[in-house]
Amino acid sequence: MSLQRVITDDQDLQVAPVFAQRIDEDTVPKGRIPEDPMPAGVAEGIVRSRLLLDGRAALNLATFCTTAAEPELERIYAETASINIMNREEYPASSYIEQECVNALADLWHEDDGRFIGCSTSGSSEAAMLAGLAMLRRWRESGGTGRPNMVFGTHVHVCWPKFCNYWDVEARMVPLAEGRTILDPALTAAAVDENTIGVVAVLGSTQDGRYDPVEEIAAALDGVAAERGVDVPLHVDAASGGFVAPFLDMDVAWDFALPRVVSINASGHKFGLVYPGAGWCLWRDPEHLPKSLIFDCNVLGGHHPTFTLNFSRPASGVIAQYYQFLRNGLAGYQMIAQRCQEVARYVAKGVTALGPFEVLSDGEDLPVVALRVRDPEGVGFTVYHLSEALKSDGWHVPAYSLPPNLEHVDVIRVVCRQGFTLDLAARFLESLAKHTERLTVHPFPLPEPSAVLTFAD
Repeated sequence: MSLQRVITDDQDLQVAPVFAQRIDEDTVPKGRIPEDPMPAGVAEGIVRSRLLLDGRAALNLATFCTTAAEPELERIYAETASINIMNREEYPASSYIEQECVNALADLWHEDDGRFIGCSTSGSSEAAMLAGLAMLRRWRESGGTGRPNMVFGTHVHVCWPKFCNYWDVEARMVPLAEGRTILDPALTAAAVDENTIGVVAVLGSTQDGRYDPVEEIAAALDGVAAERGVDVPLHVDAASGGFVAPFLDMDVAWDFALPRVVSINASGHKFGLVYPGAGWCLWRDPEHLPKSLIFDCNVLGGHHPTFTLNFSRPASGVIAQYYQFLRNGLAGYQMIAQRCQEVARYVAKGVTALGPFEVLSDGEDLPVVALRVRDPEGVGFTVYHLSEALKSDGWHVPAYSLPPNLEHVDVIRVVCRQGFTLDLAARFLESLAKHTERLTVHPFPLPEPSAVLTFAD
């Protein structure tokens, strides 16, 4: 999203001769719609030429999002892009498939009472907004007064502070600490009060891939309810972990098996294996999604309940999710998750063997490896220098500081998604070793690298 008018330069876009001959023009305007139409092939060629500078998806170790799909799924995307998932009257089959996906996720996340309700979203950010709104409205309708607050760790995705900002909810952010990059159950319990609309636990932080101890947090909130009479709902942001933990961490209690958990969101476009944007939000019982938030929309014909922040949306993400459920099954998802974890362990072991690095997360939760330089002053470079150096080999690896109170810790994160094979991981470790050696023996102090903002949704 562009939030301001950006002028890249004052020159029009030069058109390659092969295309210019077909439109009798040497240039096309930038930032303005051309006066006349042009042949489809010329427009396609110009678009493709402008995209050549984009990175290669296979070497992007920053994003959690799916960047590759089978040809069969590519065709499904193309054929369903024109279907408006909100037009349930015209596209009932797509609506049925959406509900079947919700049912499948409820089963995967141990909702056994059959009272669940859920919906697809454009991603986990929208799902988080919907879950937050449900908690806020339920708190108000239950007699809540004063200014509401929500409790979560400083390591949450930016969508949660956004929610609090947009809906005027106090964000009570529990800080991290040395040796702890997850939400502390005791500090969480101490932060809640009668104005707390909910607590958010993260199943797979974008900072380092670690899981919050959801079961312990739920137990701490049970204690608050018993001792203080403050009954606080727990939401689990399983944007990534919702499609990993059920297949790798079957003995970890985090989902609807815990009575304290009232809602869960997940991103289909992360380890759910579909392209952006696709997300899901489920509530264990309709009582946790107030009816006052549901709109009965008949503008497209019929009467259909809707709970979304946007309206029209292509059905591609929903249909693609259904395809992946059919294509992989439980065993296929487990195999993919295990392969991703195997690669993460390989990377973590290789990084440790290089010497100057400390591995903060080794892929034992999400298949994510986070590392820091032990002694930046001693070795003469930082993770920011290393991140910039790796770009010369095509690798996009983000460097950033951890949240409060660990702002002094700078890390690099490697997300081991499907498609990042052991062979690619070996090539990455070779590149990492090469640049580590080069930066270590650099004959003079390195300049500060240019600051780059990296978003990981």
